Amino acid sequence: MSSSHETDSRKRLMALMTRHQRQIFAYIYTLVPDRHDAEDLLQETSVVICEKFDEFTPGTDFVAWACQIAWWRIRYARQKFARAKVVFDDDVLAAVAHTAATMREELDERHEALASCLQKLAPRDRELVLTRYEPGSGVAEAARRSGRSMDAAYKALNRLRKLLHDCVTHELAHSGGGVA
Repeated sequence: MSSSHETDSRKRLMALMTRHQRQIFAYIYTLVPDRHDAEDLLQETSVVICEKFDEFTPGTDFVAWACQIAWWRIRYARQKFARAKVVFDDDVLAAVAHTAATMREELDERHEALASCLQKLAPRDRELVLTRYEPGSGVAEAARRSGRSMDAAYKALNRLRKLLHDCVTHELAHSGGGVA
Protein backbone atom coordinates (compact mmCIF):
# COMPACT_ATOMS: atom_id res chain seq x y z
CA MET A 1 0.00 0.00 0.00
CA SER A 2 1.45 3.37 -0.99
CA SER A 3 2.09 6.01 1.64
CA SER A 4 -0.42 8.38 0.01
CA HIS A 5 -3.13 5.70 -0.12
CA GLU A 6 -2.42 4.74 3.50
CA THR A 7 -2.72 8.38 4.59
CA ASP A 8 -6.03 8.78 2.72
CA SER A 9 -7.33 5.55 4.21
CA ARG A 10 -6.36 6.67 7.73
CA LYS A 11 -8.10 10.04 7.19
CA ARG A 12 -11.29 8.29 5.99
CA LEU A 13 -11.19 5.96 9.00
CA MET A 14 -10.74 8.84 11.44
CA ALA A 15 -13.58 10.83 9.84
CA LEU A 16 -15.94 7.86 9.97
CA MET A 17 -15.02 6.95 13.56
CA THR A 18 -15.36 10.54 14.74
CA ARG A 19 -18.75 10.90 13.07
CA HIS A 20 -20.18 7.55 14.15
CA GLN A 21 -18.51 6.59 17.44
CA ARG A 22 -21.53 7.68 19.49
CA GLN A 23 -23.85 5.48 17.38
CA ILE A 24 -21.52 2.49 17.73
CA PHE A 25 -21.36 3.02 21.48
CA ALA A 26 -25.15 3.29 21.70
CA TYR A 27 -25.46 -0.03 19.87
CA ILE A 28 -22.97 -1.71 22.22
CA TYR A 29 -24.60 -0.21 25.31
CA THR A 30 -27.99 -1.63 24.31
CA LEU A 31 -26.44 -5.10 24.40
CA VAL A 32 -24.18 -4.81 27.44
CA PRO A 33 -25.62 -4.20 30.92
CA ASP A 34 -22.70 -2.21 32.35
CA ARG A 35 -21.53 1.16 31.01
CA HIS A 36 -17.86 0.50 31.84
CA ASP A 37 -17.97 -2.85 30.04
CA ALA A 38 -19.65 -1.13 27.07
CA GLU A 39 -16.88 1.50 27.02
CA ASP A 40 -14.22 -1.24 27.11
CA LEU A 41 -15.97 -3.03 24.26
CA LEU A 42 -16.12 0.20 22.26
CA GLN A 43 -12.33 0.47 22.62
CA GLU A 44 -11.85 -3.17 21.60
CA THR A 45 -14.23 -2.70 18.67
CA SER A 46 -12.37 0.44 17.59
CA VAL A 47 -9.08 -1.47 17.53
CA VAL A 48 -10.62 -4.21 15.36
CA ILE A 49 -12.18 -1.59 13.07
CA CYS A 50 -8.73 -0.03 12.60
CA GLU A 51 -7.16 -3.43 11.93
CA LYS A 52 -9.85 -4.44 9.42
CA PHE A 53 -10.56 -1.07 7.80
CA ASP A 54 -9.00 -2.16 4.52
CA GLU A 55 -11.86 -4.74 4.32
CA PHE A 56 -14.53 -2.00 4.52
CA THR A 57 -16.13 -1.17 1.18
CA PRO A 58 -16.38 2.63 0.71
CA GLY A 59 -19.92 3.75 -0.04
CA THR A 60 -21.51 1.04 2.10
CA ASP A 61 -22.98 1.52 5.59
CA PHE A 62 -20.01 2.07 7.91
CA VAL A 63 -22.14 1.96 11.07
CA ALA A 64 -23.71 -1.38 10.10
CA TRP A 65 -20.24 -2.77 9.35
CA ALA A 66 -18.83 -1.45 12.64
CA CYS A 67 -21.82 -2.75 14.61
CA GLN A 68 -21.26 -6.20 13.11
CA ILE A 69 -17.70 -6.08 14.45
CA ALA A 70 -19.08 -4.92 17.82
CA TRP A 71 -21.57 -7.80 17.77
CA TRP A 72 -18.73 -10.33 17.48
CA ARG A 73 -16.68 -8.56 20.18
CA ILE A 74 -19.70 -8.72 22.48
CA ARG A 75 -20.22 -12.42 21.73
CA TYR A 76 -16.54 -13.04 22.43
CA ALA A 77 -16.75 -11.16 25.75
CA ARG A 78 -19.88 -12.98 26.97
CA GLN A 79 -17.89 -15.23 29.30
CA LYS A 80 -16.74 -12.13 31.15
CA PHE A 81 -20.35 -10.96 31.52
CA ALA A 82 -21.55 -14.40 32.64
CA ARG A 83 -20.52 -13.45 36.18
CA ALA A 84 -22.74 -10.35 36.10
CA LYS A 85 -26.19 -10.43 37.70
CA VAL A 86 -27.90 -9.65 34.41
CA VAL A 87 -27.06 -12.10 31.64
CA PHE A 88 -28.96 -12.24 28.37
CA ASP A 89 -29.17 -15.51 26.50
CA ASP A 90 -28.22 -15.52 22.81
CA ASP A 91 -31.84 -15.25 21.61
CA VAL A 92 -32.48 -12.14 23.71
CA LEU A 93 -29.15 -10.66 22.66
CA ALA A 94 -29.97 -11.28 18.99
CA ALA A 95 -33.46 -9.76 19.38
CA VAL A 96 -32.09 -6.63 21.08
CA ALA A 97 -29.38 -6.30 18.42
CA HIS A 98 -32.00 -6.56 15.66
CA THR A 99 -34.21 -3.96 17.35
CA ALA A 100 -31.26 -1.61 17.87
CA ALA A 101 -30.32 -1.92 14.21
CA THR A 102 -33.85 -1.21 13.00
CA MET A 103 -34.24 1.75 15.35
CA ARG A 104 -30.93 3.33 14.33
CA GLU A 105 -32.42 5.28 11.43
CA GLU A 106 -35.25 6.64 13.58
CA LEU A 107 -32.81 7.58 16.33
CA ASP A 108 -30.54 9.30 13.80
CA GLU A 109 -33.51 11.38 12.61
CA ARG A 110 -34.43 12.24 16.21
CA HIS A 111 -30.83 13.16 16.99
CA GLU A 112 -30.67 15.48 13.97
CA ALA A 113 -34.01 17.05 14.92
CA LEU A 114 -32.83 17.55 18.52
CA ALA A 115 -29.57 19.14 17.33
CA SER A 116 -31.58 21.50 15.13
CA CYS A 117 -33.95 22.37 17.98
CA LEU A 118 -31.07 22.96 20.41
CA GLN A 119 -29.63 25.50 17.97
CA LYS A 120 -32.91 27.42 18.10
CA LEU A 121 -32.62 27.94 21.86
CA ALA A 122 -31.12 31.07 23.35
CA PRO A 123 -27.41 30.48 24.09
CA ARG A 124 -27.96 30.62 27.88
CA ASP A 125 -30.77 28.04 27.70
CA ARG A 126 -28.80 25.80 25.32
CA GLU A 127 -25.82 25.89 27.70
CA LEU A 128 -28.08 24.97 30.65
CA VAL A 129 -29.46 21.91 28.83
CA LEU A 130 -26.08 20.78 27.49
CA THR A 131 -24.42 21.16 30.89
CA ARG A 132 -27.24 19.25 32.60
CA TYR A 133 -26.76 16.24 30.32
CA GLU A 134 -22.97 16.37 30.16
CA PRO A 135 -21.44 13.14 31.56
CA GLY A 136 -20.67 13.59 35.25
CA SER A 137 -22.75 16.76 35.48
CA GLY A 138 -26.20 17.40 36.89
CA VAL A 139 -28.72 20.08 37.72
CA ALA A 140 -26.53 21.57 40.45
CA GLU A 141 -23.61 22.07 38.06
CA ALA A 142 -25.91 23.41 35.33
CA ALA A 143 -27.45 25.86 37.81
CA ARG A 144 -24.03 26.98 39.03
CA ARG A 145 -22.62 27.54 35.52
CA SER A 146 -25.71 29.40 34.37
CA GLY A 147 -25.90 31.58 37.50
CA ARG A 148 -29.39 30.26 38.37
CA SER A 149 -30.69 29.01 41.68
CA MET A 150 -31.50 25.28 41.86
CA ASP A 151 -35.21 26.07 41.81
CA ALA A 152 -34.84 28.34 38.78
CA ALA A 153 -32.69 25.73 37.01
CA TYR A 154 -35.28 22.98 37.59
CA LYS A 155 -38.07 25.23 36.31
CA ALA A 156 -36.06 26.30 33.27
CA LEU A 157 -35.09 22.70 32.47
CA ASN A 158 -38.71 21.55 32.68
CA ARG A 159 -39.77 24.36 30.36
CA LEU A 160 -36.89 23.64 27.96
CA ARG A 161 -37.57 19.88 27.89
CA LYS A 162 -41.17 20.54 26.86
CA LEU A 163 -40.05 23.09 24.28
CA LEU A 164 -37.48 20.66 22.84
CA HIS A 165 -39.98 17.79 22.82
CA ASP A 166 -42.51 19.89 20.93
CA CYS A 167 -39.84 21.14 18.52
CA VAL A 168 -38.51 17.61 17.79
CA THR A 169 -42.06 16.32 17.29
CA HIS A 170 -42.74 19.19 14.87
CA GLU A 171 -39.45 18.66 12.98
CA LEU A 172 -40.06 14.92 12.59
CA ALA A 173 -43.65 15.43 11.46
CA HIS A 174 -42.53 17.88 8.78
CA SER A 175 -39.56 15.78 7.63
CA GLY A 176 -41.61 12.60 7.20
CA GLY A 177 -39.94 10.98 10.23
CA GLY A 178 -43.22 10.43 12.07
CA VAL A 179 -44.29 11.86 15.38
CA ALA A 180 -43.13 11.09 18.89
